Amino acid sequence: MKLRKKEDSRGGSVVTAVRTPLIQSAGMISYIILLLMRIPLSKAIGDAGMGLFAPAFEIFILLTFITSYSMAGAMSGIIRFRVKREQHRNAKKVFTSVFFMDLLISAVLALLLALTASRIADILVLESLSRMAILAVAPTILFAAAIGTFRGYFNGYGMGTLTAHSQYIEKIAMILCALGCGRAFYSYGNAVSALLQKKEYSFAYGALGAMLGVLLSQVITTIYLLVVYIIYSGTLRGKVQSDDSKRGDSRSSVQRTVLVGCLPMAIVAVFTNLFMLIDQRIFNYCMNKRVEELGEIRTAMWGAYYSKFAVLIGAGAALCLLTVSAMAGKIKGAYDREEYRIMRDRLEKAVSRLSIVAFPIAIYLAGLAEPIVKCLYKGETAAVASWVQKGAVIIVLCGFGFFFAQLLFRMHMLRELFVSVFVSMAVHILVAYLFVQKALLGADGIIYALIVYFAVFGVLNFLFLSRNLKYRQNWLSGFAFPFAAACVSGVAVILIGKFMLEPAGAAVTLLTGIVAGVFLDVTMLMILRVIGEEELSRIPLGFFFIMFGKNIGVL
Repeated sequence: MKLRKKEDSRGGSVVTAVRTPLIQSAGMISYIILLLMRIPLSKAIGDAGMGLFAPAFEIFILLTFITSYSMAGAMSGIIRFRVKREQHRNAKKVFTSVFFMDLLISAVLALLLALTASRIADILVLESLSRMAILAVAPTILFAAAIGTFRGYFNGYGMGTLTAHSQYIEKIAMILCALGCGRAFYSYGNAVSALLQKKEYSFAYGALGAMLGVLLSQVITTIYLLVVYIIYSGTLRGKVQSDDSKRGDSRSSVQRTVLVGCLPMAIVAVFTNLFMLIDQRIFNYCMNKRVEELGEIRTAMWGAYYSKFAVLIGAGAALCLLTVSAMAGKIKGAYDREEYRIMRDRLEKAVSRLSIVAFPIAIYLAGLAEPIVKCLYKGETAAVASWVQKGAVIIVLCGFGFFFAQLLFRMHMLRELFVSVFVSMAVHILVAYLFVQKALLGADGIIYALIVYFAVFGVLNFLFLSRNLKYRQNWLSGFAFPFAAACVSGVAVILIGKFMLEPAGAAVTLLTGIVAGVFLDVTMLMILRVIGEEELSRIPLGFFFIMFGKNIGVL
C-alpha cells in the first residue's frame, strides 16, 4: 500500500492520499458486500423474515443518506478548504458544529420513527409485523450520524484510508452481527410462535434480530472511529493551537453552509433509492387484493425478491460502476480545467469500457440464471431464475444511468439531475401502478416498472450531459460492437446453460459458461478492434489474450 505524504509549512507530514484500489473503491465494494449480506441472512431468517427486514433496512439506508452520507460529503469539502489554508481552528469548529447538529437531527428523526413505527408498518408497507424491526432503526441512525461526521472530518484532513477501513469494518461487522443476532432472535421467535400458534412471529423476531445486528455494527464502527479520533487528536490539537488565523467561523454559519451543501446530495440519494419501499407497498397492495391466491405468501415472495433477485441485479450493476468509478474523477478534472477535448475523449473511453463490461454481465446473468440461483440458494428457485432473466437488462440501464448521474452531480448540473430523478421516479410509480395494481402482474410488474425507470433515468441523464458538454457518442465502437461481441458470446453461454445443467450440475455449468463466454467476448472485441494490446495488458490474464490475438492475427 502506497502512501503519499505532503509536507506542511511547519515541517510536519500528513497522509494526503492512498493509491490502492481497495481504498479508492471502498464505497462501491462496501455496497456490494452490503448486497451479498442478504444471501446468508435469508438462509438464517427465511424469505418471510427478509420480507419483514426489508422495509426497516431500506428506511435505515434512506435516513443515513441524509444524516451520514450527504452530511459527510458536505462537511469534508468545507474542512478540506480550511485545512489547505491552515485554518485548523475553523476546521475543528466545522466538525464540532456539524457533529452536534447531526446528532440533534438524528435524534428528532429517531423519535419520530419510534412514535410512528406501527403506522409506517401498517400504512407505508402494509406489513404490520415489520414494526419491531422498524423500531430498531431509531437508535441505529444515531450511531450512523456519528459515523458520518467522523468520516467527513477524516476525509477533510486527507485521511481517506481511515474512512475506507471504517467502511470495511462496518460491513464485516454488519454481516457477522446481523447473522448472529438474526439466528438468535429467530430461534426465540420459534418459541413465541409455538406459544401463540402463529408461525409469522418467528420471522418477525428474526427481522428484529437482524436489524439489532445492524445497530451493533454501527456501535462497533463508532467506537473504532472514536478511538482513531482520540489517537490523532494530539496531532490535530497541535495544529489548532498553532493556528494564528484571525477570521473565525460562527457555528450558525457553518451549520447553514453544511445543510445547504448536503441538501442536493441527500435529495438525489434518497429519490434514486426510494423505489424499493414504494415497490414493496405496491406489491403488497396487489397481493392483498388476491388473498385467495397469493396473499398469505406475499411476505415470503417479497423477501425472495429482495434477497435474491435484487442482490444479483444490484451486484451486477455495482460491478459495472466499479470499472468506471475512477474515470469519473478524471473526466471532472478535465472539465474543471476547461480541457474539453480531453474530457470528451475520457468520457468516450468510459462509455466504451462500461459497455464492454455491462453487456456481457447482463447477458451471461440471464443465460446462466438457473445455475447461478441453484448455486446460491436452496429450495424452489424457478421463480427467481425467471425474474433474473427478465430483469437482467436493468444492469446495463442502471450502470449507465448512475454513471451519467454521477457526472451531472460532479459537474454541478443539479437542475438537470433533479429533473431526471423526479421524472423517472414519477414514470416508475405510474408504470408500477398500471402493471402491478391494475394488470396484477405481481413481481413481474415491479421488474418491468424498474426497467422503464432506469431506461428513462439513463436516457435523460445522457441527453442532459451530451447537450451541456456538446458531446457526441461514437455509437459504433462505444455501443454496437461491444453489444455484438456480448451477444455472440452470449449465445454460447445460453446454450451451455440450457444443455449442461442437467448432466453436469449447476457449479460446472456456471464455471464453463463464464470461461467460454469471457473467452469468446474478448476474442470478438479484438476482432472488432474495440480493445487492443494496451487495454488487454491491464486485465487479468491479459497476456494470454495478447498472445492469442497475435497468433490469430487480430493484434
